[in-house]
Amino acid sequence: MQLSRFTDYTLRVLFYVAINNDRLATLNEIADFYQISVEHLRKVVHALSKSGYLKTYRGKHGGIRLNRPADQINIGELVVQTEGPQPLIDCAGLECCLTSMCNLQNTLAQAQKAFIDTLSQYSLADMLNNPRMQQRLISKVG
Repeated sequence: MQLSRFTDYTLRVLFYVAINNDRLATLNEIADFYQISVEHLRKVVHALSKSGYLKTYRGKHGGIRLNRPADQINIGELVVQTEGPQPLIDCAGLECCLTSMCNLQNTLAQAQKAFIDTLSQYSLADMLNNPRMQQRLISKVG
């Protein structure tokens, strides 16, 4: 299974904001850090704000920060939210001579569930529990 770029950027934004949560982070700062388009990040931040993961502040001194503690942000839940409930393959409506006897869709659904179940064992705080990663994520701004 491959995660979408949107989910990848979602995780990166949360990593950055969580480590720098003692202040407001900006889209430009995050875009510069990861070398990602500000427009891509704007969509990610908007979705994270709507979902309650981020708090945004407008204006000249605005920015973003976590809206809940990192240990209360579940990685599995976040991935399901950003990826959606799409099956890995969807045989409905296909004209396949194996449809009535094939177990592939059910097997892949079990694998997808195991993938999400594994991610659900971790919080954002768990993902950031690495001093080298924390040091790298600490912004030099300000």
